[in-house]
Amino acid sequence: MSTLSSSPPPSAPASEGSSDLLVACLCAAWCRTCDTYREDFAALRQQHPAARFLWVDIEDDSELVDDLEVETFPTLLIGQGERVCFIGPVLPGPAAAQRLIQAAQDNPAMSAASPNAPAGTTAAAQSLLSRLRQSC
Repeated sequence: MSTLSSSPPPSAPASEGSSDLLVACLCAAWCRTCDTYREDFAALRQQHPAARFLWVDIEDDSELVDDLEVETFPTLLIGQGERVCFIGPVLPGPAAAQRLIQAAQDNPAMSAASPNAPAGTTAAAQSLLSRLRQSC
């Protein structure tokens, strides 16, 4: 995982509903779209200081990603506690991710995979979320 990987400092106040929020961008070093999206992802991190933002290279961190199929970049995994709120590709630019993050914060019951996600994506995403929480 890259240097964008972080969690809020222990003294940072957690805003309601976001203290257990994890947002992971699943990318690849060769993906030029991901290169462009990285700045947008960093800006989102600044807007949500209580959340943990992770930049995960699916090839460099293949043991962590395991059997999750990532076919389109950028792909976001958004989790609240141990619950997967969203897993799927997003349009480059901060707007779509911002809406998903806000929805995860506002709706405790939110749980969805992208409609185009391959079968088994939700279970694989749940496993990845658990591994990310344990390793970061």
